[in-house]
Amino acid sequence: MATWMAKFDFLVIGGGIAGASVAATLAGEARVMLLEAEDQPGYHSTGRSAALFSEIYGNATIRALSRASRSFLFDPPVDFTDQPLVRPRGTLFMASATQMERLAAFAALPDVAPATQLLTPAEMKLLCPVLRDDYIAGGLHEPLSMDLEVHELHHGYIRQCRRRGGVLSMNARVTSIARRKGEWQVTAGGEELSAAVLINAAGAWADEIAAMAGVQSVGLQAHRRTAVLVAAPADTIIDRWPLLIDIDEQFYVKPDAGFLLLSPADETPTEPCDAQPEQIDIAIAVHRAEEAMILDVRSIKHSWAGLRNFVSDRTPVVGYEPSADGFFWLAGQGGYGIQIAPALARAAAALALGRSLPEDLTAWGVTADAIAPGRLRTLEQASGAISARAHAG
Repeated sequence: MATWMAKFDFLVIGGGIAGASVAATLAGEARVMLLEAEDQPGYHSTGRSAALFSEIYGNATIRALSRASRSFLFDPPVDFTDQPLVRPRGTLFMASATQMERLAAFAALPDVAPATQLLTPAEMKLLCPVLRDDYIAGGLHEPLSMDLEVHELHHGYIRQCRRRGGVLSMNARVTSIARRKGEWQVTAGGEELSAAVLINAAGAWADEIAAMAGVQSVGLQAHRRTAVLVAAPADTIIDRWPLLIDIDEQFYVKPDAGFLLLSPADETPTEPCDAQPEQIDIAIAVHRAEEAMILDVRSIKHSWAGLRNFVSDRTPVVGYEPSADGFFWLAGQGGYGIQIAPALARAAAALALGRSLPEDLTAWGVTADAIAPGRLRTLEQASGAISARAHAG
């Protein structure tokens, strides 16, 4: 039988990196409960991330959030973790002869040029000797991108949340949501909870949570992303290789604990689920890597898939829902949720508390309008008007 618990200021649904980080940030000055449906936090997306920090990856808003997260990731608070959150890696964007125009356009972007260096094929092979001469025509090197310690970052936020008085509830799947007397009342894990504000950080399930609350969807779409681990080439030291990524993001290759992580960089639309890899995507990952590199993949050590969740403009949705009092979105981080977590958590916490964005975030180009859920309603209205005029014509 359900039992009533004490009222909270904020109920955060979703224990992945988004939910954990905003819960930890808010717990310093509010009563917060973090609800996770699984028996471990971050199971579906956070725990399956390829874990790279790059200031030039993603659209303009993502890049601004990444730059604003750098100081935390590179120099975390002394009580957050006792080990580094980043390790040197570097990223090498690769182009074949037919992709050189795309590489040049990317390299010329104002916030990309200062952080990168164009390389010749010979210079690229100094970074990764097994690149095929008949494939590579040029490259763009970002030396200061880093590997991220996802587990330590995620659990650092969970520890911080608890230390600040926040409550974490596992196996707490939400089964009902209702707005009564100015509060959200939520049934989760057999308990009845209430709070003035409901923060929807449910990842691929965020639109489902919204539907339970009677809130309009933001058009979130989950996509499956596949990864495989294979043996490195014999007698080859791979530890210092950069992450290798096709300039059109058709595949990437990354050293991983003595093995190579290959991905076809697939984005297959799917329903929210416990994503599993498909054999065709595994084969594509191997084929594309072997086209670009001297590899002879005989077997797969391990394969898995994760979920990347986007709305139409591929920018996170963060802020209060205009049509529902106290309903706060924190969704649509795509494949960038780990590297933007520190800045996005601070932005979300400020907005949830009714404050302006911190000045250091706005100095990097982060704006509330760019991430507000209301922007999607405006886009929908504009699209509907255009469609109506076209139909009338």
